[in-house]
Amino acid sequence: MKRLVILTFILLFTLFSSSFLQTTIAGSAFCDSKCKVRCSKAGVQDRCLKYCGICCAKCNCVPSGTYGNKDECPCYRDMVSSKNKPKCP
Repeated sequence: MKRLVILTFILLFTLFSSSFLQTTIAGSAFCDSKCKVRCSKAGVQDRCLKYCGICCAKCNCVPSGTYGNKDECPCYRDMVSSKNKPKCP
């Protein structure tokens, strides 16, 4: 009986922890929706969505439109890559 309780606990813990991990990796609904609009006309959508998501998660904002308007979000505008190029699309 004690083994069954421990096994059930381990199974439930594994189930809950994997669903939590998947949620944190997925990103926020706010960033996902804003980046989808921002990257809608991008030539390389997957790369645009990746970097937009990184920038949004750090800055909590995404400029409006599909290009430009970066003054709306100075943090997003000022992020640069290791090569000193703009990081955010």
